[in-house]
Amino acid sequence: MMAAVRGRKRPRTVAVVQPVSSFALGAALQAAHEGFVRPVLVGDEGRIRAVASSDGLSLEGARVVDARSDVEAAERAVRLVRGGEAEMLMKGHIHTDDFLRPTLDRESGLRTGRMMSHAFVCYLPQHIYPKALLVTDAAFNIAPNLAAKRAILENAIALAHALGIAAPKVAVLAATEEVNPAMPATVDARALRDMSESGEIAGAIVDGPFAFDNALSADAARTKGIDSPVCGDPDILLVPTIEAGNMLYKEMVHFCGAITPGIVLGASVPVLVTSRADPPEARLASCALAAAYLDAASA
Repeated sequence: MMAAVRGRKRPRTVAVVQPVSSFALGAALQAAHEGFVRPVLVGDEGRIRAVASSDGLSLEGARVVDARSDVEAAERAVRLVRGGEAEMLMKGHIHTDDFLRPTLDRESGLRTGRMMSHAFVCYLPQHIYPKALLVTDAAFNIAPNLAAKRAILENAIALAHALGIAAPKVAVLAATEEVNPAMPATVDARALRDMSESGEIAGAIVDGPFAFDNALSADAARTKGIDSPVCGDPDILLVPTIEAGNMLYKEMVHFCGAITPGIVLGASVPVLVTSRADPPEARLASCALAAAYLDAASA
């Protein structure tokens, strides 16, 4: 994914909001060096230049837009996007609420009428899982209903297509593979499978409900008598709630050493909601992910 967008002739312009930490500024400048993006650094100029000086980073060629507060920085970055001066938006060292508030504003934000959702593209060590694994929604929608899950899934399918996965296999996760009316996640999973089979959800193979072991292990699925092409080979994991997804992706990071670039889909441009604790590798990969997504959308 990163190789596909490295050294592009016309890097995508990203507005980075409050890059006033070593991780945030360093990743933005490294992404520019790799040819993924052209950064516009929106935030407290004095703090940005102080971090650059302290870390020995060069701001040559990077545009700096001064904004003294987090709120002002986020608002100015959104205006840059709306004015066509940036093609993606990236969170730096700023609280998520302050970063997203102007993006979500119904009058002056980046809404399109589509539902917005988040997807992590998890790259685990090869011996654990040999391909990219999308996890959605682990950062944006708290407790989606069936209609919301369908929209979240369709956003993730579009992202998988952008990454060259022509027919992604989707495992809809729950606590069990049995449909139980007392567990709404299982009922929604079966409904999503039926929508896929009827053609209402296109471009993917959707199945569920699956407990996590059945989704990721073909042996576990066979032991339980489950026959599905998704088992042991999913490309997308659709989680039932934000708590389940958040714990799952963080376990991948901290127990398995995964790199987990993430992106908010459904806005007028890709929105990168990186954690303030994310390492530079995840931020760098998020820039490449957004560039790849934009390339596919404009192809």
